[in-house]
Amino acid sequence: MSSSDQSLPLIIRHLGLQDYSTTFSAMKYLVDSRNKQSCDEIWFLEHQPVFTQGQAGKATHVLAPAEIPVVKSDRGGQVTYHGPGQITAYLMIDLKRLKLGVRDLVSLMEQAIVDCLSHWNIEANPRSDAPGVYTSAGQKIASLGLRIRKGSSYHGLNFNIDMDMEPWGRINPCGLGVEMTQLVDLIEEPPSKQMVVDKLAELLQQALGYNSHQHGDNSILVAH
Repeated sequence: MSSSDQSLPLIIRHLGLQDYSTTFSAMKYLVDSRNKQSCDEIWFLEHQPVFTQGQAGKATHVLAPAEIPVVKSDRGGQVTYHGPGQITAYLMIDLKRLKLGVRDLVSLMEQAIVDCLSHWNIEANPRSDAPGVYTSAGQKIASLGLRIRKGSSYHGLNFNIDMDMEPWGRINPCGLGVEMTQLVDLIEEPPSKQMVVDKLAELLQQALGYNSHQHGDNSILVAH
């Protein structure tokens, strides 16, 4: 667990359904405009359907996108899918201030998802050879991808809750050839999406070393 500078609050924003490219630009703008007095932020949102190619992405892993756009991203990793019913959490964190390495941040994000699933009695674990979280049956339920710039992180995690799973069949997810799953298919009485967001926010806050957070307004920063 990190020990954060409690003189600066953690800001959490709940942004609803967002276009990927708009959010991507807003994240980069926030990171580029940060200074030592900038608060760490976590953005919770969902994306309109889109495939994103990370820096290691291969075109051959996009099999049949059809009407769903494919967007090049600067995060780590390969191709993944975003859509309604998937929780996305973007972490804009000053790693130096929290004395975190990149691997530390990846590990705490993975563990927060594992602990979130455990809260609903679902067993899952990270894999040492491929970032993300996988069920005991080997299915992937959450994906991770980060970029570090000016000592701060952006991008983050995608956690499948209650979504249309068909588009996953149009790609080779993360280049792994792995089967994807989601929370509602693993539990008889699944929690609401907001309950999962609230639990995950609590776990990420604790993992980053914050005792509390402030709610930011439900809009994203854009360059003017």
